[in-house]
Amino acid sequence: MSRVAVILVNWNGWRDTLECLESLLELTWPDLRVIVCDNGSTDDSLQRIAAWAAEHGVGCRTTMDRPDVETGGAQGDDPWLTLIGIGENRGFAGGCNAGLRHALAGERFDYFWLLNNDTVAAPDSLTRLVERMNEDARIGICGSTLVHYHDRNRIQALGGGWYCRWLGVPWHHGRFSRYTGSIDRQRAEARMNYVEGASMLVSRRFLDEVGLLCEAYFLYFEEADWALRAKGRFRLGYAPESIVYHKVGASIGTSSNPARKSRTCDYYNIRNRILFTRRYHPAALVTVGMVIVLEILLRVAVGRWDLVRGALNALREGGRQ
Repeated sequence: MSRVAVILVNWNGWRDTLECLESLLELTWPDLRVIVCDNGSTDDSLQRIAAWAAEHGVGCRTTMDRPDVETGGAQGDDPWLTLIGIGENRGFAGGCNAGLRHALAGERFDYFWLLNNDTVAAPDSLTRLVERMNEDARIGICGSTLVHYHDRNRIQALGGGWYCRWLGVPWHHGRFSRYTGSIDRQRAEARMNYVEGASMLVSRRFLDEVGLLCEAYFLYFEEADWALRAKGRFRLGYAPESIVYHKVGASIGTSSNPARKSRTCDYYNIRNRILFTRRYHPAALVTVGMVIVLEILLRVAVGRWDLVRGALNALREGGRQ
């Protein structure tokens, strides 16, 4: 049976993380271990998560020692839950990579499930992901059906979506549609050029050949970068029956409405569009830049001058990376 490492990144979000861990206890897939990587939280997250583990009788180990993290822990030590205190905020990719390095160095795992901490996983969600991966050895990353946590009839993404290089805009498949339980998997997979990062099951062979997430982005575009680096070597997969409920940006204030966006969300979204385009689609820089200028004007229209200043800084920073 395939062994799975489940990796969560926590940043001042222990309440969401505990709800996610509660759902992981109910998973039907029996052979898994959970690694929570804490990005320098200031809300006592590590202590609260460790206390939850003790209350539930869950084997738990906490480490803040870099050599211990890199080597996978002591030989023979195999708790259900490992807490890694990173000590600083390294972003989504940096947090995930710390967990991946730990898992790769220790016990042998066949798959690695990168799961947002603001999600709740259905009991058979991991089983369905593993089954889809085992059906096709060409799949390197497999996504879930992401459903809005607060409106469980509404889809966030059917596995992933399509990134338009000329506009610099991703579009999640199924976005704004209602969840009916009837999904065309083949159609969704044929349209995908990235897997939505809230739930990504990754194979060990993928990590060996493609490598870890790119930490230059800090937040957003890591999954698109991963998929593009793997193009021609691995397929992207989708397991429709793998249901994951997502709170969508609970930690960072993600929103498509500029009046409600957080400065962090807006800054990295714009910065990384420029960075990603410069790296992979330089011919599209002009059109992507035009789209961003229109977005800045929209922020002016709604009076979000803080976002305007952040966007201008993001443009400069993205051009320097």
